[in-house]
Amino acid sequence: MSNDAFVPHPDRLLPRDPAVRDIARELYGRMASQPIVSPHGHVDPAMLVEDTPFRDPTSLFITPDHYVTRLLHARGVSLADLGVGRGPLEEADARRAWRLLAEHWHAYAGTPSRLWMEHEFHDVFGIEKVLTPGTADELYDHIAARLARPEFRPRALFDQFRIEVLATTDDPADDLAAHRALADDPDFAGLVVPTFRPDKYLEPAREDFAQLADALGEAAGVDTGDYAGFTAAMRARRLYFRDHGAVSSDHSHADVGTARLDEADAARLFARARGGSIDPADALALRRHLLADQARMAADDGLVMTLHPAVHRNHHRGTFERYGADVGADIPTAVTFVDGLAPLLNDVGLAEGFRLVLFTIDETVFSREIAPLAGFYPSVYAGAPWWFIDAPDAILRYRRAVSETIGYTRTSGFIDDTRAFCSIPARHDMSRRLDAHHLASLVAEHRMRIEDAAALAETLPSQHPREVFTLPGGAR
Repeated sequence: MSNDAFVPHPDRLLPRDPAVRDIARELYGRMASQPIVSPHGHVDPAMLVEDTPFRDPTSLFITPDHYVTRLLHARGVSLADLGVGRGPLEEADARRAWRLLAEHWHAYAGTPSRLWMEHEFHDVFGIEKVLTPGTADELYDHIAARLARPEFRPRALFDQFRIEVLATTDDPADDLAAHRALADDPDFAGLVVPTFRPDKYLEPAREDFAQLADALGEAAGVDTGDYAGFTAAMRARRLYFRDHGAVSSDHSHADVGTARLDEADAARLFARARGGSIDPADALALRRHLLADQARMAADDGLVMTLHPAVHRNHHRGTFERYGADVGADIPTAVTFVDGLAPLLNDVGLAEGFRLVLFTIDETVFSREIAPLAGFYPSVYAGAPWWFIDAPDAILRYRRAVSETIGYTRTSGFIDDTRAFCSIPARHDMSRRLDAHHLASLVAEHRMRIEDAAALAETLPSQHPREVFTLPGGAR
């Protein structure tokens, strides 16, 4: 029996028990219409500067979203057939990719990707049918027709989604021209801020390390021929970002080791890396030292430091060589924070101007390491579940794992971490429903007063991330 009609259930993700669900409905009602504050994401700011209409449903929903492409790839679909690494698709190819999604749509049942896309289909595009091979062309045409209308251009959707703050992720050598253009545009009311992402500049084992150091020096107007110059260039670029609205830096390496070297040893190893003759052990030691340097700079300049380590990047070499990074071939690994961060936290963990947000894809460390660290150090916050675990069950596990130790105020607030622009409101809505679910359960079990839960519901979605990430409107 087939029924193509579908509308997302208004009580999705809320508790099954009717009495608890009633409490969750009240709490969610306090959160649902709050504006979106997105302190960590990957939307290209040029999209908002140019305000060019989205080309087609495929370029909006499929190609930029590695959550979507990786599962299709796992089912045998070529990434090239989804537009990955190809540039703008011709209409026939875009429609063919959409039909492939429809053909495999059943494989997304129960996944957050399907939850988000069904939210987008209904709430953004007014669709009340299930995507199937039989409805694929109809839904494609419906979305394409909407995308041609002015109210579906990027800026109009930005306003429709009630986004107040959107953080992007940017290379340290970027001139931030797009951010300047948005800040100077009287017709754009939102706040779009850059994020300083220096990962590749802190990896001395890279074959292009010298070229990266040169690029950093050129952007900063500093000679990076030695360690002192490199450090000065990093400091200058961080300040440049801060002066252009940045509130955080973003770091992801294989681990969170932060052991410092003697300054003379750091200078010696930097020279070897610059010359392409550093061995793996020394490259690892220098990278850990350079990450510790970033923490010292953060204590000085006030950029919130976010760490999300332990991902095996580009697991399949051939895929990386053909399509590049960020196409779904990254795999989580295990991580420990306590020992790796001990040097950093003993150095600046109690510094008044320092803030550190710890994200992980290894759920085993939520209650064992991250919550206890955030429960002692005033500078440390437990980052929200992201990437592979920004999913309903994982988010509830996170709340249960950390709340008994640190409550809600020592957590980061939700981050959407997305390149898929239209998924931003869907992801934030999911988070709000799940926070309502968890808070309602505590109230129903008489572990929290309804007044306290209501107060949290009023502040968690928008005010709390402003405070943690020192955004305008948040208390420091």
